[in-house]
Amino acid sequence: MSRILVTGGSGRLGRSVVAGLAQAGHHVISVDRDAVPAELLPAGVVQETADLLAPGEALRLLREATPDAVVHLAAIAVPFSAPEDVIFATNTRLAFAVISAATELGVPKVVTASSPTVLGYGCPAGWLPPSFPLDERTPPKPWNAYALSKHIAEQTVEMFAAAQGEKIRYAAFRPCFVISPEEWEGAPTQQGHTLAERLADPALSAPALFNYVDARDVADFLDLLLRKMDSIPNGETFFVGAADALATAPLAELMPKFLPGSEALSSGLTGTSPAFSIAKAQALLGWQPKRSWRTELKSTLNDEATALVTAGGGGKETP
Repeated sequence: MSRILVTGGSGRLGRSVVAGLAQAGHHVISVDRDAVPAELLPAGVVQETADLLAPGEALRLLREATPDAVVHLAAIAVPFSAPEDVIFATNTRLAFAVISAATELGVPKVVTASSPTVLGYGCPAGWLPPSFPLDERTPPKPWNAYALSKHIAEQTVEMFAAAQGEKIRYAAFRPCFVISPEEWEGAPTQQGHTLAERLADPALSAPALFNYVDARDVADFLDLLLRKMDSIPNGETFFVGAADALATAPLAELMPKFLPGSEALSSGLTGTSPAFSIAKAQALLGWQPKRSWRTELKSTLNDEATALVTAGGGGKETP
């Protein structure tokens, strides 16, 4: 059993990560500015409230916790949800404060959350990738403060990995559009729409290129990553997503409608193929997501989505 400190443990993704790591047998210390109500805290999880931007606070918490690993999730998590300078300063400072403190104290394993948005999709000036599916070799082209801050978090990991050699193991991961367990029950997603609405109207998921991942699958990924970090190259970055797209029609049909000029590029995204590849995590870690909207969305909501699609002509579901 490892001692794992998780920053941002009270957030949408953090709650599932904390619960999943605890269920996997780890001793988890959850750190956030806001506390989860005690009755919702998984058994055995220690909760700390702190402002990690305060000078010396990250170092103090890590020194007291003596973790075997750090998973850094804390950030302003939604693009344009605050002024651009605030998002950039907050996210980059948090990443550097936590990763540098963990390095100074010799924490053996350090993982930070990044974002698929580093690739630059949705850019107002236009964007097309070299190819689909997108993967870790796709060139980053961040165009807003959130995406840039996440790209810098990845570079921070690479910098420390280069400086430390093999003494400390580092990794970054890019979780796709996170779906928390309550959202399968009908709660609004972080964009304010229900999953049934996002499936019924492709225009709602198109800005994110129809990507998604179940928060519990992210927890499973992190458990596996932490167990295998000693046996993979240091400083790696991984996409973490579902094995299918958040869409009821093939992306080869949908993508050209929302991404001008992508007809040839997206022609191979047939069936349920997603726009984001998880082949690297599968190859290096043996990780495979267990959950899909086809299995997790409550049947009543699935029926609702199908009815909305039929009424609106949004396409029919593919097996």
